[in-house]
Formats: sequence, structure tokens, C-alpha cells
Amino acid sequence: MRSAAAEKTSRMETPAALAMVGLALLVRVCVSMGPYSGMGNPPKYGDYEAQRHWMELSAHLPPRDWYRNGTNNDLSYWGLDYPPLSAYQSLAHARLFLLPFSPDSLALRSSRGYESPFSYCTHSLSLPSLYLLLSSDLLIFFPAALSFVYMYQAAIGRRQRSGDGKADDSVVTWHLAMILFNPALILIDHGHFQYNCISLGFTLGAIAAILSKKDLLASLLFSLALNHKQMSAYFAPAFFAHLLGKSLKRQSPVFEVFKLGLVVLLTFTIVWSPYLYSMKAVMEVLSRLAPFERGIYEDYVANFWCTSSILVKWKILFSLHSLKLLSSGATILITLPSMVQQIKDPSDLGFLYALFNSSFSFYLFSFQVHEKSILLPLLPATLLALREPQLLGLIMHFALLSMYPLLCRDRLIFQYAALLALFVLIFFRINGSHIKKKESSPAILKFLMTMAMCCSFTLHYIYMILQPPEKYPFLFEALIMALCFSQFAMLTVYTNMKQWMLLGISSEILMEKKNI
Repeated sequence: MRSAAAEKTSRMETPAALAMVGLALLVRVCVSMGPYSGMGNPPKYGDYEAQRHWMELSAHLPPRDWYRNGTNNDLSYWGLDYPPLSAYQSLAHARLFLLPFSPDSLALRSSRGYESPFSYCTHSLSLPSLYLLLSSDLLIFFPAALSFVYMYQAAIGRRQRSGDGKADDSVVTWHLAMILFNPALILIDHGHFQYNCISLGFTLGAIAAILSKKDLLASLLFSLALNHKQMSAYFAPAFFAHLLGKSLKRQSPVFEVFKLGLVVLLTFTIVWSPYLYSMKAVMEVLSRLAPFERGIYEDYVANFWCTSSILVKWKILFSLHSLKLLSSGATILITLPSMVQQIKDPSDLGFLYALFNSSFSFYLFSFQVHEKSILLPLLPATLLALREPQLLGLIMHFALLSMYPLLCRDRLIFQYAALLALFVLIFFRINGSHIKKKESSPAILKFLMTMAMCCSFTLHYIYMILQPPEKYPFLFEALIMALCFSQFAMLTVYTNMKQWMLLGISSEILMEKKNI
């Protein structure tokens, strides 16, 4: 049951929350009216074609053939490379939305590159893809966002009774807006065309469950996130450390860990049941989920390996096996401090910082990171918006810049500018006074941030207007990634420090409650 504070917040904020949801849906519809990944660009098109092709495969082939190369499933042409739950989603979308209304779009083999005459106006008309994405938002991501905001405010309400802090209606609405109007997520899901809202929605639901002390439900929801997109593992160290830390502080820690492990095991068993008949079938799926042969990074991404490759040619100097060990070791090393803090002193706020630090560590140092993976650390950044508004503003700006080359290729510049402007308007219109009350930053930090912003705006202009030198065709991309990485590296140092500063605070709050 929700606390009295959560119920009070819910009653106060229901009209505003519904209005926010309606506006967020409208924005998503407007973005979907633009171009999409690979539009009119044969032979492989882009992510839009990948989503359509996966619906085609799941609708016509049995599950055991979804990840297996064959006559009707050429893995070199957008072979399925997400876990089984993502494939089940494709199957459900195919049967509910496409086969009844547009069967030609999913004809086995002959529908490759399917684009209706409406495709060049909007992908939401070429297929009922608008309903697919909006249904995913409405059924999973939006309810999870609402649950989180209410649970977060319930925690603040409990502290209010001990005289710590005050939340008002506009703050609650603003917090919800920061989650729902994340421009990077909207651009990738409704412009570029993916379904990140599902895995992120499951993760967000799991976070809300932890805030409401429903750890078994959190384990179930996060297991679903892992089984929808393997990149959800970016959050796994934070979930593991927090739940382990809480279990170790209870009367029967072994039994608590056993319960959590049992929920995870049962969830994975059910989702993977079509492939558990043989080890070969399991390995066929796993080999698609971890395509190491693609190299340590693809395209240009604002992480350590891509940025430093300007000076160190990692792919030439090191074998694939060595790079896997290097990236794994670096990721574990950078993630470990955050995990130790949560095992030692688990707390709700510390958990949110741990989610950010864990996902950012994976983005910066793990193997095979895509530019779109920045969506993962952006999620906890929006959740920490009330606590760290400057952090959210900074990472959102440079996250969008890091995806700018991709969005330029997708011809989503207008949507990019419009969503960024909308986000900035909401960010400062409601929260401006809150930001000003924060302690002022040192002069040197203000200077560095000003310089970084000036460089960012300059690179936006250069990339769109100028042509790079023939000798260095990807010079502008490299400069963009180097700038973004420099900001991301500073942010991860800052948030790790902030997380460790929480050490002992949760214990003090618990003692205060016992004395009330």
C-alpha cells in the first residue's frame, strides 16, 4: 500500500500529471511525423527496418528459429540481437497491430525494405508504428514514471514530518516533466525509431518498487528489463549492491538473498523457456546478444575507447580478447566504489546515485557501446533532477550533442532543436528559482563550463555548415566526442563523490525515526 504522503501527493497532482502525460504524448506524435532511421536508404535501411523485420520474423517463424541463421532468417540482414522478451514484443506488435491492418508489410522475405507511399511523409502513417510506440509508452514507461514520482515524494513526505524539507505541487509536476520530456529518449524512440521506453520503463518501475520497499517486485521488473534489452545490465551493479546491502542488514540475510535470487531465476526461466531444450539453442541466443566481432566500439561514441583512439589505436595494437579484458577490468574498477558504498550503507538516495554511476561507468568504459547508450545514464539523471538540477542540465546538453551526428544523418535537426528548446523552457520556467538557491560554483568551474558550452555551440554550427578536410573526413565527429567525453568524465567523478558523501546519512535518519 502507498503511504499517506503518496496518497496526498496523488490527489493533489492527478490533474497536473494527466495534463503532463497528454502533452508528452502530443510531443511524441509530432516527432513521429518526421524522418526516421534509414528512410529511403537501401539496401539495409536503418533501425526502422530492423524493427519491422523482427516483427516479420517473429510472426512467421517459431521461437527456436528466431536467432538461428536459415533460409528465412538471414542473420546478416538485421538478425535479431536482443533478448527473447524483445522478440515477444515484436510478435505481439505484429499480431495486434500490423498483420490485421497491413499484412503486406510483414510478408516473409518479400517485405524487406517495405515503405508505403506515406513513408516519406511520416513513419507513423506508413505502418501503425505510432500505435506501437505510444502503447509502449502508455502501458509501461508513463505508469512507471508516475509511480516513481509519487514514491519519491512519499519519501520526502516522511522526512517532512521530522522537519526536513518541503515539497510543493509545482516541484512534483516539474520532476515528472523532466522524466517524460527527456529529449534524447523521444528523439531516439520516436524519431530514430526504437523501443527503449520498454526496457527503461521496466527499470524505472523497479526503481519505484525499491523506493516503496517492494524488493521482490523490483527484482521481477528489473529481470524483465534485462530480458528486453541486454544494455539494461548497465544498471545491474547498482541493483545488486543495493539489494545485497539491504539483505545483509536484515535478520535472515541468506533467506533474503535466496528470495531475490529465486524471483530472478524464475523470471529468466520463463522468458528463456523456448530455448532451454539444449545448450546449443541457448548459445545461439547468447552469441547474438554479445557480438564481440563488431569491435570495442562502432561509429563515433563519447566514451574512453573511441575518444582515446585518436592517440592510441586500440583495434590495431590489441587483440579482441585483450580488449575484452581491458574494457571489463576498467568497467569493474570504475563501478566498484559505487557498489561498495551501497553494500556498506544502502539508502534510497544513494541507490539513485549508484544507478547513475553504474550506468555511466558502463557507457564510458565497457565493450561495444553505441551512441544511443547514453539514454541509460540519462534515466537516473532525470530521477535525480530535484537533487541535482545542474547535473541534469549539463548531461542532457552533452548527451544530445554526442548524438548530434546520428540525428543529422536521420534528418532530425528540426526535431532536435525543438525538443531541446522545449526542455530548456520547462527546465528554467518552473525550476529557475530553485536553481538560483543552490550554492554558487567556484569561478574556475564557471569559466570551464562556459568554455565547454561555447565549444558545444561552435561544433553544432561547424558540423552542420562546414565540410571536413578530405584527409580527416571524421574530424568534426572526433572533436564532438572528445568534448562530450571530457564533460562526462568530470560528471562521473562528481557523482561518485556525492554518493560517498551520503555514507552514514541513512543510518542517522533511521535513528531519528526511532527517537520520534
